[in-house]
Amino acid sequence: MIRKLPFLKNQPRVAVVRLAGRIAAGTRGALSDEALAPLLEKAFRKGKPKAVALVLNSPGGSPVQSGLIAARIRRLAEEKKIPVHAFVEDVAASGGYWLASAADDIWADAGSIIGSIGVISAGFGAQDFLARQGLERRVYTAGKSKSTLDPFQKEKPEDVKRLKAILDDMHKLFIAQIQSRRGRKLDAEAELFTGEFWLAGRALELGLIDGIAHIEPKLKELYGENVRLIPYGRKKPFLARFGAGLVNEGVTALEERADYARYGL
Repeated sequence: MIRKLPFLKNQPRVAVVRLAGRIAAGTRGALSDEALAPLLEKAFRKGKPKAVALVLNSPGGSPVQSGLIAARIRRLAEEKKIPVHAFVEDVAASGGYWLASAADDIWADAGSIIGSIGVISAGFGAQDFLARQGLERRVYTAGKSKSTLDPFQKEKPEDVKRLKAILDDMHKLFIAQIQSRRGRKLDAEAELFTGEFWLAGRALELGLIDGIAHIEPKLKELYGENVRLIPYGRKKPFLARFGAGLVNEGVTALEERADYARYGL
């Protein structure tokens, strides 16, 4: 007769998924719903975990991808009836905080940066440069708004107004996500949705996180000293291991570095 080994009893498993980097679709190495779907499915379904822990380090990025990833996490959590805990490293800001809000509770290091609940659109204008070079921009459209915010033409007030309306609507979606997930934990008197960000201590006072804690001691506190942390990570594409795509990866790294720099990191 096969007996259960005593040292294997009462060893709850927690799946640990690392979500680090920019949030964007179609960019190698970035966080996207397409790239993360198989990983999240495996983390929630394999081995009957007691919980899923998200290790977050993201300055944000695409609001659409943020929403898709967060929604997938919630669907899986509710389907499998598994709690989700988020642990922030350097930063969970903008879309990164959107991802954190998908968890049932959020924990951070004392030096973590939290917040930036806002939406941004940035570009450039090069019409004066073209004029100095003796170049003329020629654009022909069917539909008066087809050339909205062309960087090689003078900015039009109606284009800016239209863009700001879209940004405001997207901001409302972001606010609704945080209010629905954090609820009464949020400081009702504070201005939380201006795009400002804070260190973890202040974020805790504002209700944006649940405490200052690190992943291993907190999970041992929640699930016992014998808890097993099962890591799930993304694999590099085969060709990338041999240096293929170095130029694209270099550009992506610069963009990501710029995103982190916005938070002093």
